[in-house]
Amino acid sequence: MTKENSRVILHAEDEPAHAAIVRLALRHNAGDVQLRQVEDGRSALDYLYRRGPYENSAISPRPDLVLLDLRMPHVSGLEVLAIVKKDPELQTIPVVVLTTSDIEEDRSEARACGVDGYLTKPVDFDKFVSMISELCNTWL
Repeated sequence: MTKENSRVILHAEDEPAHAAIVRLALRHNAGDVQLRQVEDGRSALDYLYRRGPYENSAISPRPDLVLLDLRMPHVSGLEVLAIVKKDPELQTIPVVVLTTSDIEEDRSEARACGVDGYLTKPVDFDKFVSMISELCNTWL
């Protein structure tokens, strides 16, 4: 369950260590943010479309922001992005790619799919916390 005024972030990340770093960074962030994490693109789509274990909207509330890794099993982050941005019910949800890839081709593909933001994960934890704080301030 989420608190009534809290903001919800859906984070799709297949690497457990990266998911844990995002959780830690959000704990350092001021504000009331509820994090929902899924392990791949298919689960992200199930969450967004309220399928399977995410059917109950009280447990799986509509996110205010979606964070996507690019390379995930089953359905890639770019595929999720393209589906979300083509769906009239979901396209207003800001989607930010949060990835280790700084390849221009990945950035271009994300822009072509309608990404709202593209962030490369810094190696330094303090920089990562700062980036997550800015992300929350910008999109929430």
